[in-house]
Amino acid sequence: MGILAWIILGLVAGILAKWIMPGRDPGGLIVTTLIGIAGAFVGGFLGSLVGFGGVSDLSIGSILTAVIGAIILLFLYRKLNY
Repeated sequence: MGILAWIILGLVAGILAKWIMPGRDPGGLIVTTLIGIAGAFVGGFLGSLVGFGGVSDLSIGSILTAVIGAIILLFLYRKLNY
């Protein structure tokens, strides 16, 4: 998957993670997008470890995996910054 697809997937994952976990975050949309991109990587890594599958294309499964990774990172980001 190309870098542009990772960025788009990360943007979607970050927005969905923010929608699922509303609240005040320092950094706003840019940080949420970066967390979403990192969440796509983390979700893909964790998904491949447990046999769920990684983030390989722009499918529903990849988006869900990336969103789960973004939620984990958003949770950790909030715990470390508050």
